[in-house]
Amino acid sequence: MSHKVTTHWKGNLQFESDNPNGQTVLMDTSPEHGGRNSGLSPKAMMLASLAGCSGLDVVSILDKMKVKISDFRMDTVGELTDEHPKYYRAVTVDYHFYGEDLPQGKINKAVDLSIEKYCGVMEMFRQFAEIKTNVHFHSN
Repeated sequence: MSHKVTTHWKGNLQFESDNPNGQTVLMDTSPEHGGRNSGLSPKAMMLASLAGCSGLDVVSILDKMKVKISDFRMDTVGELTDEHPKYYRAVTVDYHFYGEDLPQGKINKAVDLSIEKYCGVMEMFRQFAEIKTNVHFHSN
C-alpha cells in the first residue's frame, strides 16, 4: 500500500497538502522565518501526527475494552538537534486521561499496545529519536 499527498504552494511560505481522504492541511512558518503563522509548521505537524496516530489507537482499544473516559489529551514535546538539518533527537509523549474510577491497568495496556505494536508513526520516530512516554490519570 502506498499513500500520495500533493503539496501546493499557496504564496509567500504557505503550502497546502491534501490527504488521500480528500482533507487538506495548511503549513506555514513563523514571521521571523518569513511566514505568517497561517498553518502548522512541518515539524509541529510531525509531532501532531505522532500523537494523532497513537491517540487513534488508544481510543479504539479502550472502546473495544469498554473503558469509559471523560477526556483524553496528549502533550508531545520534541527536542531538536542543534545543527542543520535540525530533526527531533528526543520526543516525550504525555498521555493524560480524565474520568472517575479510571481502570489504570486497562488504560496502561491500551497505551502500551499503541506504543509497542500498532502506531506506525511511533515506529518511524524510533528510527531517529529517543521516545519517552508517560501516562497520567486525573479525577474529574
